[in-house]
Amino acid sequence: MDWNHYRFRSLWSLPAPVPAVYRALERIEDYPRWWPQVREVARLDDTSGIVRIRSLVPYDLTCTLRERARDPAAGILEVSLSGDIDGWARWTITARGTGALARYDQEVDVRKPLLRRLALPGRPVFRANHTLMMRAGRRGLGTRLEAV
Repeated sequence: MDWNHYRFRSLWSLPAPVPAVYRALERIEDYPRWWPQVREVARLDDTSGIVRIRSLVPYDLTCTLRERARDPAAGILEVSLSGDIDGWARWTITARGTGALARYDQEVDVRKPLLRRLALPGRPVFRANHTLMMRAGRRGLGTRLEAV
């Protein structure tokens, strides 16, 4: 087993229609306004940017995101990630009742040296850290969508 390889999946039930959720999720430069752990986003161009993330564990992750897929009709947003973590992340937004279900899938390899050295003992903490970050993101986006 590669202790530095992670797969994540989160499901967010949101109180807004698919198009509104899609628009919010495609505007990554707005993430720091509603997602506390996304500390900074700097756009490089229309399809890429640099993001700095920090959750409860006191370390920052900095990654370059590059668009791989953007399909509003299918509700798909996908990026490649490089930097402190390498891999990909994908949002898939579908209708659910009067709202939407946003499914987040991510597969990454940790590249940050300190986190690689702590891979085995830190793995449960890193996974819990990610879970808490995703929970805060769901709450933040839900609140933002209700306000619009």
